[in-house]
Amino acid sequence: MIQGIVGKKIGITQTFAADGRIIATTAVEAGPCVITFVRTKAKDGYEAVQLGFGEARKVNSPEAGHLGKLGKIAVLREVTADDTGSLEVGARVDASMFAKGEKVDVTGISKGKGFAGGVKRYHFHGGPKTHGQSDRHRAPGAVGSTTTPGRVLKGQRMAGHMGHDQVTVRNLSVIEADPARNLLLLKGSIPGPVGAMIIVHKAGKRK
Repeated sequence: MIQGIVGKKIGITQTFAADGRIIATTAVEAGPCVITFVRTKAKDGYEAVQLGFGEARKVNSPEAGHLGKLGKIAVLREVTADDTGSLEVGARVDASMFAKGEKVDVTGISKGKGFAGGVKRYHFHGGPKTHGQSDRHRAPGAVGSTTTPGRVLKGQRMAGHMGHDQVTVRNLSVIEADPARNLLLLKGSIPGPVGAMIIVHKAGKRK
């Protein structure tokens, strides 16, 4: 059984629970995907499938050779599977694999924030705003050491590239699952901007 699906973040919305509470949800276009490659334990050492999502305008020669008669596929991602014995290349995977109330993990690329300082990137509180320090409000402060070790240690929190990292949000509840429209409504937020590619995986099954 395939444990995940490739999809696209549509946007943020809200739904009403049975008791009238408003639940913030994220709408996800979950598939439809096509199986483009099957990995077996005997040949590859583990069991998984490669899923294709979306239609590309063009593909290069290696991709065309790999996809064959499956056509031009925009996104290829690999997800785990419990048993690949009954799975075949070309089979369709859609949102029907998820049910209302089920828990899922969502993996995506977070929004890129560009080059950010320590206050924005790591929530530094800044320097003192008195005693003549008119230009030190958002400075990181001292980062070095004394004679021992006499250098700046690696891994210090400093200004730098913020965001655009792979992020996994775990144990989100499926509020609604609509296979007819390939639509999932997940409770809470998921990484990435609107239109971002994501992987929705059954909770605890991601490797």
